[in-house]
Amino acid sequence: MKVMVIVKASLESEAGEMPSEQLLTDMGNFNEELVKAGIMEFGEGLHPSSRGKRIEFSGKNRVVVDGPFAETKELIAGFWIWNVQSMDEAVEWAKKCPNPHESGGTLELRTFFTAEDFGEEFTPEAREQEASLRAQMMGLGEPRFEESGDLKIVGTQKSYTAETRNQIPQHWQEFAPSIGHIPGQQGMIAYGVCTNAKPDCSFDYMAGVGVDPGNAIPDGCTTVDLPNRRYVVFEHTGHVSKLPETIDKVWSKWVPECGLKIADAPCFERYTEDYAPAAGQGGTELWIPLAE
Repeated sequence: MKVMVIVKASLESEAGEMPSEQLLTDMGNFNEELVKAGIMEFGEGLHPSSRGKRIEFSGKNRVVVDGPFAETKELIAGFWIWNVQSMDEAVEWAKKCPNPHESGGTLELRTFFTAEDFGEEFTPEAREQEASLRAQMMGLGEPRFEESGDLKIVGTQKSYTAETRNQIPQHWQEFAPSIGHIPGQQGMIAYGVCTNAKPDCSFDYMAGVGVDPGNAIPDGCTTVDLPNRRYVVFEHTGHVSKLPETIDKVWSKWVPECGLKIADAPCFERYTEDYAPAAGQGGTELWIPLAE
């Protein structure tokens, strides 16, 4: 769960007094602990409200109010975003925090909404829109959502781990001469299909092409059938050597926060006819399966 930890303002922070060297050191050490524990995602201090503004709404009217604002104890001097297992865990970490102000301070902990909190009002269309916005904010571009149709992929399969996946380009070099010569091949689109993924980050990977059903499988090849389902599709716009970075960002950052249910099914890379092997760019997509 995500928690915002709000540092309430004090008379000192509202007066613009900077923290002491000791407090800066203590806070730096505390932040380092949070990062090493995988808790902290973001955190910043804020200037006093004298440098802020408020926008007040009344019907269609908008009024801009300049700071400073009088309610010091209700103001915010800084915040963190933490990713924790429970509110109890967040409380335990908050209790370890150095006193944020010389005269005393207060931390307020607030949990983030999740997709489940909104119930049926949060329609599938709204969920996909929210997931798309999160992807764009993470620098993944605007994904698209589409049905795959039934796919039959024929190619060569090998097993990899997180440490050996850098050998996949060699796998493709070995398979590439077969592209265009597989019986029943559909066009020149190629697929990199990941199956049997395990918690230790090992997986099977097939370099292959789509074929018509019923064709014989060439010697040395294997096949995987992918029934029609809905996918979220990310376009990888950089060099193909950077594709692992896109994959890692999707799985480690977007998937946990997207609010969509990911299917326990193969994901795959799709190299369209716009892919230029010599340049290693263009026409590269990552397809993530969605649960029904």
